[in-house]
Amino acid sequence: MKKIKCLKNILPWCLSFLLFCSACSVEPDFYSEVVPETFYDSQDNVWQRFNRPFTHWRWYLGQSESRWFLQELGTDEFCLPTRGSDWYNGGVYQLFHHHEYYDQMNSISNGWTNYAMGVALAWDAIEDLDKIDFDKLGFAAGTKESMLKQQQALVASFYLDGLDFFGGVPLYTTTQSEVKGRSTDVETFNFIDSLLTEAIPSLPLKENLGGFENGSINRAAGAALKARLYFNAKPYIGKEMYTEAAAICQDIIDGKYGKYALESDWTKIFGFNNENSTEIIWSVPSQNAKLQTDGMYWSYMVPYNYKNYLGGLESSGSNNGICLVPSLDPTGKRYTYKLGGAYAKFADTDVRKQPYVYEGNGKYRGMFIVGELINPLNPEWKCLGNREYKGKVIVERDQISYFAKLGTAAYPTLESLPSTIATAEESSGVRVVKRSPRPNQSDVLKMYDPDIPVIRLAEIYYMLAECKMRAGDKQGAADIINNIRKRYFVGGEDPNPVTAANLDKYRMLDEWQQEFLAEGRRRTDLIRWDAYVTEDWWDHKATNNANFNRFPIHSSIIGANNLLIQNPGYDNN
Repeated sequence: MKKIKCLKNILPWCLSFLLFCSACSVEPDFYSEVVPETFYDSQDNVWQRFNRPFTHWRWYLGQSESRWFLQELGTDEFCLPTRGSDWYNGGVYQLFHHHEYYDQMNSISNGWTNYAMGVALAWDAIEDLDKIDFDKLGFAAGTKESMLKQQQALVASFYLDGLDFFGGVPLYTTTQSEVKGRSTDVETFNFIDSLLTEAIPSLPLKENLGGFENGSINRAAGAALKARLYFNAKPYIGKEMYTEAAAICQDIIDGKYGKYALESDWTKIFGFNNENSTEIIWSVPSQNAKLQTDGMYWSYMVPYNYKNYLGGLESSGSNNGICLVPSLDPTGKRYTYKLGGAYAKFADTDVRKQPYVYEGNGKYRGMFIVGELINPLNPEWKCLGNREYKGKVIVERDQISYFAKLGTAAYPTLESLPSTIATAEESSGVRVVKRSPRPNQSDVLKMYDPDIPVIRLAEIYYMLAECKMRAGDKQGAADIINNIRKRYFVGGEDPNPVTAANLDKYRMLDEWQQEFLAEGRRRTDLIRWDAYVTEDWWDHKATNNANFNRFPIHSSIIGANNLLIQNPGYDNN
């Protein structure tokens, strides 16, 4: 008699996850007898087993904020400022902003446990699926191999996050292994590479342009993961592999791994029917009542009462936290730092720079919450303040300061107002509605319909452009980027196109930022350009400590596995 494994019986290194497992709503049901011959007696049951690791992956990317926080907070893109008495939270978000990381930060702990849980679940699924007689159950030829290799590619994707966040990690190929210490960076890199190399030929091929995306790993997704690995090889293992990355990107663009095409309308990539987008290579599926994902972490991002701007949209309460790093000081003067201030870097004629407005029938415009929050289509729909501006229409500013205190003895003039991560109010900072846009109350059933793009063809083009730039072909890089930029301007009239003359490190980082704002990758891009710890922005000062390009391993994780060695720079914390 055997039960479905609940991870407490696999891998001693998963013991630290027990509390998480018991609280997670996506854990499997238990059965009294579930050996493969008894439980896996139908195709539906086999697919349920296959999907279990993807359930965790969907939660990891589409419901849990930890991974997104690690990639976006502490960068020049987003911050979570202290708003009066709100969001101090023991100073943790201020510490993130200033790169004052230490080994007892819960978000960093979750960064480790969540990727490692995914690895364990995928290997566990492989072991069970490998025992099943697929022919006896009437599966089409090749289904078993495809399932197994998708799980293997999923392992690689989780390990890629582990390498990106922490460097070398323990490497497992079975749930029956003894506890292991950390492998080296190079060993981890090579292991991920080998998993993908072996898996890619057996992954399903997307042969129909705009075909339905359901979250499974197709061949192009596997190839894109390998391109990401090579593209960031320099910070991972100290070896440039831009030539190898470029070759894979070109193959994806040429259709070797399936059929994809750029969208001319950017809202089709992120909108309410984006499961058929021609640009999406891999996405987290979502559907209103059944699969609810939130790629923009709504409750953290939007102002109090913003649901009223959307006609009283139900189940859309918010806690008014995260915002963009500001472009302007309290006097309205533009900061001169080369990084940060994302909102001001968008051209005024860029269609994305409009305030977010849901127009009905799944159509919307703009991706920012900014300015006076009165819905232009329904002026009676207003977002009113809860704190400093209680009962007043919120005016969301591209600034962070105590504007409500202006004219007091402490702050008599604009010049006297401070602007720091610790001095925000409820209207401080532009917000982003990009992934997981929301409808008005009249279309409430569409609320969770947008899938979350994880890999899209634009990323493949941008990787190729940067590889060309690094190889000395700046004009080739500019041509690629401009071909994508033109979709954001009416008539394609770009007021500030990329040229061979203006394309440098900072322009390239600006282009990555504008195209992939809020998509959970900024930290990786900054590190690849040696800008994460070496640059100032707003009130963040460079640490110039390369050790902080990696996060510390949480003390509780090391306590559960004394074979683990802390990353350099954190030993005395």
